[in-house]
Amino acid sequence: MQDCRPMATPMITNWKKIDTSGDKEVDPTLYKQRIGSLTYVVNTRPDICFAVNTHSQFMLEPKRVNYVAARHILRYVRGTIRYGLKYSQGEDVRLNGFTDTD
Repeated sequence: MQDCRPMATPMITNWKKIDTSGDKEVDPTLYKQRIGSLTYVVNTRPDICFAVNTHSQFMLEPKRVNYVAARHILRYVRGTIRYGLKYSQGEDVRLNGFTDTD
């Protein structure tokens, strides 16, 4: 039985340390479909933007670890389904941006 618990973060925290050299390849079409769907969701879920962008870099030759990481993002989205941006039509439309720079 697969683990279906919701994730606390949208991306595996030690991603750069994972070695994919000996990992087997997965179906690129299925991986592209998952990442493509997540790219669409980024419009209302900016919290997954970095994770989706990072994993979209492996579209050409995805490995099993990439596929598992994409599934991790989907599990995060399922666990935080009530999060997101709501775009509504109105007269007073203002876009505010905040940043924390040193």
